[in-house]
Amino acid sequence: MTAIIDYGAGNLRSVKNALDYLGAESTVTSDPDAILNADRVILPGVGAFGGAMSSLAKTGLDKTIISAAKSGKPLLGICLGLQLMFEESEESPGVKGLGIFKGKCVKIPDRGLKIPHMGWNSLEKAKASRLLGNDGEYVYFVHSYYLTTPEPEIISAYTEYGERLGVAVERGSVFAVQFHPEKSGEAGLNMLKRFLAL
Repeated sequence: MTAIIDYGAGNLRSVKNALDYLGAESTVTSDPDAILNADRVILPGVGAFGGAMSSLAKTGLDKTIISAAKSGKPLLGICLGLQLMFEESEESPGVKGLGIFKGKCVKIPDRGLKIPHMGWNSLEKAKASRLLGNDGEYVYFVHSYYLTTPEPEIISAYTEYGERLGVAVERGSVFAVQFHPEKSGEAGLNMLKRFLAL
């Protein structure tokens, strides 16, 4: 069973639909016990960093997600879900993130390209990955912020958008991607399949 965390600000339907399409058993839930008892967990997200962290803190789901990350079960953050796993974001100064990964999310620099970055871009794999497919696969993005970290060894992929941006991380059983695998066609579905097989 895969638990999709519902904290009132997620792209829950599209993630659930993708897992249904793959024939995977999943549940959309805000129940800490259901999340901690699931075989694997997905933290989706759309919206602002500060509002999402406020919602997680109010419900105690912030502690649940940190416990899930420490438990060794597979955990996948998607889009804002990736950003929430870091310590902070320029989008919401003074708001603490979950701190599962060291570093912060910063605004994509203005290089004459449209921000938010919306659309298809190819991935440059940075290391062997249990989640990602072949180097150069195209995936779908919608974001204005990207990860920076003092631990570059956790970065599993970059993309080029005005400059080289870190867009995926992987350490142990915890994965996070800035793009939307559930909206990334066959390449994205294959990533979700690999996640479900962990």
